[in-house]
Amino acid sequence: GGVNAAAALVLYSQSGRHDEIHTTAINSDAAAAFTPPARIISTKPPPHHLYSTYDTDYSSETTLINIDEEAPRDIPSMEQWSYEMGAQRTDGFTLTSDDGGFDVYAMTTEDLPTGSPILTIPEHMILSSNKAMAELRTGDMSEAEKIIKSVNAESEFRQYYLMLKLLVEYEKGMESPWYQWLNSLPRYYTNAASMTPFCCLCLPSLMRKLTVQERGYLQRLGVSSIKLVPYLNDDTKYDVDLCTWVYQIVYTRSFESADGDLKIVPLADMFNHGAYPEVESSYDEQGNYYAYTTYDVPAGSPLRMSYADPTNPSFLFARYGFLDESTEATFCKIIPEHINKDMEELGYAHNRMLFYKDGNVSEEVWDILLFQHVSSTKIGDKRALMEAHRTGDYATKQMLHEKYYEYTSAALLEHLESFLEQLDKLSTKAGERQRDLGDHPRLPLILAHNEFVKQTFLAVRMQNFGY
Repeated sequence: GGVNAAAALVLYSQSGRHDEIHTTAINSDAAAAFTPPARIISTKPPPHHLYSTYDTDYSSETTLINIDEEAPRDIPSMEQWSYEMGAQRTDGFTLTSDDGGFDVYAMTTEDLPTGSPILTIPEHMILSSNKAMAELRTGDMSEAEKIIKSVNAESEFRQYYLMLKLLVEYEKGMESPWYQWLNSLPRYYTNAASMTPFCCLCLPSLMRKLTVQERGYLQRLGVSSIKLVPYLNDDTKYDVDLCTWVYQIVYTRSFESADGDLKIVPLADMFNHGAYPEVESSYDEQGNYYAYTTYDVPAGSPLRMSYADPTNPSFLFARYGFLDESTEATFCKIIPEHINKDMEELGYAHNRMLFYKDGNVSEEVWDILLFQHVSSTKIGDKRALMEAHRTGDYATKQMLHEKYYEYTSAALLEHLESFLEQLDKLSTKAGERQRDLGDHPRLPLILAHNEFVKQTFLAVRMQNFGY
């Protein structure tokens, strides 16, 4: 069942030692006392329809969570826990899965008009980097922090302390107020941090760069620094799989609030990503979380939020491990050796340099191709292009595009052909190792990613060059 609302929250003293902790009990009426505005939600206890056969031995009060990749997710206990802790949800909000429980997501079984309240989560349920740092950034953390600073990863301190908070709660077993939530989380991931070195070799250049970046975060925040944390057990500190698991939780389930705090909101973390999200989130002055519909949502629809720019499916794949095939466009993968201020002014950015699934090419792509050509051949026309862009002189810009179309279209075609050739080679390499799925289980998704990008590039070639 769920954790009692009066369960103790254990806060570390300034020494950070296990034998010098202060226990602060949540008010026994915490869940009942938390009352959102009357218009928000009137709810009933959540149904336990998902994985009703889940079976766990709770005979030991220190039961640790099984983090094996095939371990089942205990969704019913988490739902009951969230209800007892004061979470409120609209009638119709439900959790479901299409793949046997690996991916569990929110949907509605009832029509929800625009602006409908969906979910309310009280502040005491929310894990945040601010709270984690206030609790765990003790004086004897200096050695661990030195490791992070030595690899220039200070920007990841928020994520690091959230990871430590999860490890602290993991060690408490069932005594942790967040035990049921932790036990409901996925163990199997398909993002960059979970890939093998061979998987990385099967990815196109931008995706490979993002993958190396994501794996770098994991390496910098992993055992090398966690082993120096004074208040964690040695079994925890040196467990690479466990440290990887909490890294995955933090990097796939935390989102920044307006005040810069990084927050993980239990139950709300079941919203999947959508290019056209049904859900928007907000916090009140007390830190309570609210979710509302952004438009009329019919019964049977998923309830999704936006994780990141939908026109950059490579980032979504690298960070979160899924393909968003609903996106209308993708970054064109044109990556100049040098990007100057003029190029940025013309619109060089991953969310503007787009190839569309219908074969169209964004204006920014053509502008950059033109800029690259005239920069090396006609400096006067380069100045004319920038002046026309700055003054909104569309006629002059159009004249320049027509003048140099022979060259810019050739550059576009060369880019399309070379990238398609690269994708074919990478997919062949991945396909040759599909028999080794036990060693490289993410290969099918990598192949799907490469094929998704390929189809968009083929559409652009057909639209612009007729084949």
